[in-house]
This record gives sequence, C-alpha cells and structure tokens, in this order.
Amino acid sequence: MTSPPAVDDDADLVTASLTDPDRFTAVYDRHFAAIRRYAAARLGPEVADDVAAETFLTAFRRRADFDPERGAPRAWLFGIATHLIRQHRRVEERRYRTLARLGPDRPVDGPEDRVAAAVDARDAQPRLAAALRALSAKERDVVLLAAFTDLGYGEIAEALGIPAGTVGSRLNRARGKLRAALPDTEGQ
Repeated sequence: MTSPPAVDDDADLVTASLTDPDRFTAVYDRHFAAIRRYAAARLGPEVADDVAAETFLTAFRRRADFDPERGAPRAWLFGIATHLIRQHRRVEERRYRTLARLGPDRPVDGPEDRVAAAVDARDAQPRLAAALRALSAKERDVVLLAAFTDLGYGEIAEALGIPAGTVGSRLNRARGKLRAALPDTEGQ
C-alpha cells in the first residue's frame, strides 16, 4: 500500500482530512500552541486547554464547511476560538474585574532593577484590566487578537468575519480609548 502524498499547506490538509481524518492532526500540531496561548491570554490558563481543545473539536467537526476562498485555516481557527471565548465572556469579565480591583503586589527583596520593573508592571495591570473591560466586546476581540497573536489585519478580519477596514477602525478606536485610560504609560 502506498502512503498518501505529502501535504504541507494547511488548507490542503483540511481538505485531505475529509477522506483521511488523520490528516487533521497536522493542522492541530501546527496551531494548537498558538490557539492555547490566545485562550490563556483572554481567559486565563485554567480554561485555556479546554477552549483550545474545543476549538479543534469544532474545527474538525466543521471541516467540510471550511472554504479556502474565505481565508486560511489559521484565521478560521482563531475565529472559532474567538467565538468560544465569547461564550466564556463571563469568565473573561470576572478576570478583568478581579485584575482591576487588585492593587499592585508588594515587591519582594531582590535586585533593585528587577524590583523597579516589577512595580511598574504591577501598577499598570489593574488600570489596563479596567481599560480593557471598558472596551466593547467587538473592540476587545480585535485588540486582543492583535496583541496575543501574530495575525495581520486581513487574518483578524477573516477570523471575525468582518472587513479588514473594520478591523483597522476598531483597533484604532480601541487604542485611542486605551491611551486615554492609561495616559502615563505612553513611552513605556
């Protein structure tokens, strides 16, 4: 028996997985870590594995619906993950509320430079969490996809099913709101 031809392109792998489901494993192997990091950044590490696993389960079940004309599998996967994260929005909202309420941790004894850097970061964390929480869900999705992934505007647009121009305008608007909420962090 001959082995199936090598397939390197993600879109071809998704298509090939329709007749050979094991081919989808390569898509999983290539993108699981990035999807997990994105979920962890949005919801915390406690649920990241579940959201990432659910993303790939959903993608596998819906792989026949994947249309390479609409974009790359990577953007498609981030779109599924973002949709699942929206379903976990309450968890995300609680996380931002908690981070916003937490005052900065007190630094422990250690080298002066490390302590100063830690204090600066910890002081900004509650304000950043409050500022992110104040964004609309649509603005937050765009900002966090841009911040936590290496997706470009076009891929973010594919992931969210919106025009690339909308990504740019939401990102610009959200960055303005974040700058206004965190005026003393510019230049850091």
